[in-house]
Amino acid sequence: MKEKLMNSHFIDVILPIPLQKAFTYHITEAEAEFLQPGIRVAVPFGKSKIYTALVYKIHKTPPTAYEAKTIHQILDDKPLVTTMQLKHWEWISSYYMCSLGEVMRAAMPNAFIIESETIVSRIEDSIVEDSELKDEEFLIYEALQHQSSLKIQDVVSILDKKRVLPIINSLVEKGVVKLGEEIYQKYTPKLVRYVRLHPNHKSEEKLQELLELLSRAKKQREAVLSLFQMEVVTKKPIKVSELVSQSGASSSVIKALIDKNILEEYHIQTDRISFNGEVEANEKQLNSYQQKALDEIKTAFIDKSVVLLHGVTSSGKTEIYIKLIEEQLQIGKQILYLLPEIALTIQLVSRLQDYFGKKVAVFHSRYSGNERVEAWNNILNNSEKAQIIIGARSALLLPFKDLGLIIVDEEHEQSFKQFDPAPRYHARDAAIVLGNMFRAKILLGTATPSLESYYNASENKYGLVEIKQRYNNVLMPDIELVDLADKYKRKRMKGHFSDKLIEEITEALAEGFQIILFQNRRGFSPVVECTTCGHSPQCPNCDVSLTYHQYRDQLRCHYCGYNSAMFKNCQACGNVTLDTKGFGTEQIEEEVKALFSDSRVARMDLDTTRGKYGFDKLINRFEQREIDILVGTQMLTKGLDFRYVKLVGILNADNLLNFPDFRAHERSYQLMTQVSGRAGRTDLRGKVLIQTYNPNHNILQQVSTNSYAEMYKEQLNDRYNYKYPPIFRLIKITLKHKDYNRVNLAADWYAKSLKQLFKANVLGPEFPPVSRIRNLYNKNILIKIPPGQTLGKTKEAIQKVDNSFNAVKDFRAVRVIINVDNY
Repeated sequence: MKEKLMNSHFIDVILPIPLQKAFTYHITEAEAEFLQPGIRVAVPFGKSKIYTALVYKIHKTPPTAYEAKTIHQILDDKPLVTTMQLKHWEWISSYYMCSLGEVMRAAMPNAFIIESETIVSRIEDSIVEDSELKDEEFLIYEALQHQSSLKIQDVVSILDKKRVLPIINSLVEKGVVKLGEEIYQKYTPKLVRYVRLHPNHKSEEKLQELLELLSRAKKQREAVLSLFQMEVVTKKPIKVSELVSQSGASSSVIKALIDKNILEEYHIQTDRISFNGEVEANEKQLNSYQQKALDEIKTAFIDKSVVLLHGVTSSGKTEIYIKLIEEQLQIGKQILYLLPEIALTIQLVSRLQDYFGKKVAVFHSRYSGNERVEAWNNILNNSEKAQIIIGARSALLLPFKDLGLIIVDEEHEQSFKQFDPAPRYHARDAAIVLGNMFRAKILLGTATPSLESYYNASENKYGLVEIKQRYNNVLMPDIELVDLADKYKRKRMKGHFSDKLIEEITEALAEGFQIILFQNRRGFSPVVECTTCGHSPQCPNCDVSLTYHQYRDQLRCHYCGYNSAMFKNCQACGNVTLDTKGFGTEQIEEEVKALFSDSRVARMDLDTTRGKYGFDKLINRFEQREIDILVGTQMLTKGLDFRYVKLVGILNADNLLNFPDFRAHERSYQLMTQVSGRAGRTDLRGKVLIQTYNPNHNILQQVSTNSYAEMYKEQLNDRYNYKYPPIFRLIKITLKHKDYNRVNLAADWYAKSLKQLFKANVLGPEFPPVSRIRNLYNKNILIKIPPGQTLGKTKEAIQKVDNSFNAVKDFRAVRVIINVDNY
């Protein structure tokens, strides 16, 4: 037996679930010769589940703790995941303290991860008395009379409860139903119907005969003639849809021709997303500042792999990127272009396609599973269609073959950090590691660098290149602070608009320009309060008040999605004295419509851009000048380029500044500078009005004079004094459970163990401002890691504490989330 095991072959696989170790399976010798790391296999796991796993290692060492099962089947001919990708995944999993399975789940399109689904079906000739079944069992039995089988998910919704397995098992024991496993493949290639003349009618005489035969069927004859003309003109395969539109025949006419064997149809597999436009090859000439910056970047790349390009808003950074991309394409390398926000990809893709046409591939989470599979395969095969890959943070995990350059645009954006679920990676940092693995160059571009990147540049870790001039020498916008306290005192406010803002909007509209208004809160108003008893409706699942959304007349929770109809009277005292406090984008939109009734107003926030093309439509309408005033949240700040915006209004800067976070000031500076950067991007100087109760605040003064260096110096000083990044590293540990006392006990135990190791560098445990979300209480512990302390050793120590924590029976149900670099 031992000898047999010694000659056996085994594979370690990564399963798409959070397991600490790779799992081992038994394979035959033939399979061992065929398999390579990165190929998918279907494997049994647990009692009855079948998972798609990735081959990680092939070896001859049997597992000691359990007997290895055999695999079900091999799903690929060649690896779907490259060895470089696996190496990068290993780094993400060890640095961000999560399992390889979680990285796999985040990286691979869902359609690649086939899972088995348990199917419940009725045993045909079973006879059962209704009285033998309990109520819930009867409900399932009855449902199976109407349809042949049910998935577990269907049973869950029929019974409206999560734990349905005991009920199904009891039905199985009574011989009423049977269980089966259905494995389903999720990716279906897109097939397009094409049509051609049947080979029988190809010769001249046959064609003549055919046309005579069809002399009575006029429409069919026209369709055949149209097809003939099209074949002569295009020399390409002809789609059924094209023939229908060209000949004016209906699809039933074409079907009749196919049935008569006059035409034959065939299918060709196509990509769901392809570029059909013309490539405009007109080269953009760089101006002297851009050329100087480009030369400096190239020089810096000689001895540094990462360069930070700090160019003011609208200084033409994209043109510089295009030049760098061109150079990489000439030597046959792939380029990854990362953006923080899906909204941004839309504008940029069309700009890059004008230059590079079909070489551009796009990848982000608004794409369907099948579209993502196609993008994945194109990148894996280093196809002509995927030389330049543009995407949000998830594009970082794709199977690159030969990366030459990674561009991280707007590198300061917090959307590059993934918060839930694991892996909680930061795309900028992970991109730098990926670039180093490929020996590629990494360019970080932004008008407002994050403190960490600027710190690394000033410490000489990164190269630094600056552009201080806007494109076409347009002046930086004129930024004016409006003192709200003074305006309210003098009664010069209409709703949330000061007289100054109204005057500037009127002037800009009269001159035919567009206006952007920024308010970083969606909905109509964040609090509804009864003016009699002071009661305000709260979310039943979270410790937070409900936000009023006027367009649906409902109260919504922005944390868990709970909603209810707006109350007509107070739930506590019954009076109808309900009033709204605070304001969101909806209220601003309504006020603008009332103040400027002739202008066209639109709103851009999460509620108005939900669909796949939600962003495209809004951005296109604004670019085509179909909208005069755009009200929006921080989506507006992300590097969008609008030609005719003359005025930007920030309705309340204080919300941003007073946020309880150590980065609040840095973020406020970035947000306000970025919003201001949307104004005056062609030849006219733009104007920005910032309404605030505290116009003398340092950050606001720095925004108005555009002095990044001053802000950097001041903030870095604070970070140094209070021990925050970039000087110290942070790891945040969150404990979650539905029982308040258990979270408290668990957090105290965890923090106590950590304090024995890290002494005063452990802060907490402390409840966050919103301490209950989705019925789970959250408590945070913060670990600060001083400059001299190694990150690896610290993580090992935390892992040990975490393992002993999970060994305590009472704490097992408490969920622990470890977030490395949580800012």
